[in-house]
Amino acid sequence: MLLIPAIDLKDGKCVRLRQGRMDDDTVFSDNPVEVAGRWVKAGARRIHLVDLDGAFAGKPKNAELINQIAKAYPDVPVQIGGGIRDEATIQAYLDAGVQYVIIGSKAVSDPDFVREMAQKFAGHVIVGLDAKDGKVAIDGWATISEHDVTDLAKEFEAHGVVSIIYTDIARDGMMQGVNVEATARLARAISIPVIASGGITNMDDITGLGAVATDGIMGAITGRAIYEGTLNFEEAEKIAQTFAV
Repeated sequence: MLLIPAIDLKDGKCVRLRQGRMDDDTVFSDNPVEVAGRWVKAGARRIHLVDLDGAFAGKPKNAELINQIAKAYPDVPVQIGGGIRDEATIQAYLDAGVQYVIIGSKAVSDPDFVREMAQKFAGHVIVGLDAKDGKVAIDGWATISEHDVTDLAKEFEAHGVVSIIYTDIARDGMMQGVNVEATARLARAISIPVIASGGITNMDDITGLGAVATDGIMGAITGRAIYEGTLNFEEAEKIAQTFAV
């Protein structure tokens, strides 16, 4: 099982938000490239980047910084989300060395775009689904839609995406523990892997997900916990490796 450190980018800095609120952020570093290097040195096998400014603007805002990280650590796959709304953006990121692009809001509003991109860039497209009580959240989590997260995941599976990132928005950035049950339920409903996100707080969350990893949970994204020190990334990564998917 992968343990994936998150680097959220806002105004060129590494930050973390609470429940997706841009006005509730904590700055952890002014040098995201250096931060990526810290996690690579600690054993990270993949890095999760989010262009927060891009997510709200609807187009990349930290692309140059993202490209720098991908080029600095070419042996570690990078996945990027935030502001990916067109083919040109995907092409530019892949050309820069990014391995995976994450389509979020656009996936819900325009599923055909996901289908087209998953076919054109086979093996490189991930869909991020953010949900609360089983319903998908959109518009920067401001709106809870009527879309069932499992139904949408099945649709994107059929379109050919490589995995689903599932975020329980009630727990994201709140240090309340991961929603293992909901994550495992989604993983069992589809055949492509699920990456857990939101609420990873300590080693109990890693072992809890690991216990159901064989249901199809290929990894977990962790952010605030590794920056605030409630989870030692290097130790947790070693534990995560012991769980077979």
